[in-house]
Amino acid sequence: MDREIEHLTTELLSFNQEFLRHFQEARETGSEQNFDEVIKPFANKVNSINGEWKEEMKKWLINFPLKHIRIQQVESVSEHIEQLSIQAFFPKTSKSRFLNAQRTVEFFLTEVLKEVNKEKRDAT
Repeated sequence: MDREIEHLTTELLSFNQEFLRHFQEARETGSEQNFDEVIKPFANKVNSINGEWKEEMKKWLINFPLKHIRIQQVESVSEHIEQLSIQAFFPKTSKSRFLNAQRTVEFFLTEVLKEVNKEKRDAT
């Protein structure tokens, strides 16, 4: 289970960086991407990984409750990821709101990886 969570979390961290790149590009150019050709396929790919991650995280937290990571936080971060995967492409997206959500996702996913690595160290 730890390996799967580590893999999915790493993928989501990569997507989170991609959200930022798309957002910066949209802000610089002022143009929107085609929804059906670019945004929707990208968001679907992100949401597929995000859904798997959320389910694995819930199972993990039920079996191994953690002090600093709660299921409600997982739900919230998952929602942020869904929103960011679409909002990143629109230049009129609120910059502060987008960046706050993006940083929240970055911080939380990094914390999850720290916990997974801690679990692996403790197991040896």
